[in-house]
Amino acid sequence: MTTHFVQGGDPQHNAVSTAFETDWGGERVHLLPERALWWPRGGVLFVADLHLGKAASFRALGQPVPGGTTAINLARLSELVARHGATQMVFLGDFLHAAAARTPSLLAALAEWRERHAQLTCTLVRGNHDSHAGDPPSDLNVAIVDEPWLLGPFACCHHPQTHATHFVLAGHLHPACSLHGRGRDSLRMPCFLQEGGQAVLPAFGEFTGGLHVPAAPGRRRYAVGADAVWALPSVAG
Repeated sequence: MTTHFVQGGDPQHNAVSTAFETDWGGERVHLLPERALWWPRGGVLFVADLHLGKAASFRALGQPVPGGTTAINLARLSELVARHGATQMVFLGDFLHAAAARTPSLLAALAEWRERHAQLTCTLVRGNHDSHAGDPPSDLNVAIVDEPWLLGPFACCHHPQTHATHFVLAGHLHPACSLHGRGRDSLRMPCFLQEGGQAVLPAFGEFTGGLHVPAAPGRRRYAVGADAVWALPSVAG
């Protein structure tokens, strides 16, 4: 497996991001610091665990959590589409967080975003939260499929699993890793996770937690910092 770094950026803000390029399923893919996966040959962006409306769902329960996360998430998606010239976006489950997330303001924001990206083909692979939240409104023109959904060499899923013929791309776990400094210093950050013929993407949503995934033989972890993705040392079997 060969890897190298790929630089991109947002010309409007003069920001430079460093993706990590590797081979999955016999294809070159870019692991993006925006917590998404870019497949250049297919023109496809993969995003897992958007959890739109999660903050609103918590506020409906009386929890004083901040707002504005939907606008941030949609703006990040727009930036990725523009930067890479994507023609297709695949959501690997958990698009909406819960039924309570279907507020008028959120649905209006989604409709406006979809109108601005009307030429973008969008597909949602149903996840466990989608079963409770319900499918996105039909006027968003998002195709709804069940896992595994095959696209090129990839089996698009929400739950991590194996597939007999295709490399699995999944979400659900919200994988995270910990970096340790001198003394007792430590830092937790999202990561991409790859084991054998499957990979798990970090959660894209701003208001999501993470499951710590320790190092293990045969497991590859790619830490996601503010503007870069890099491979962590592997553990020998």
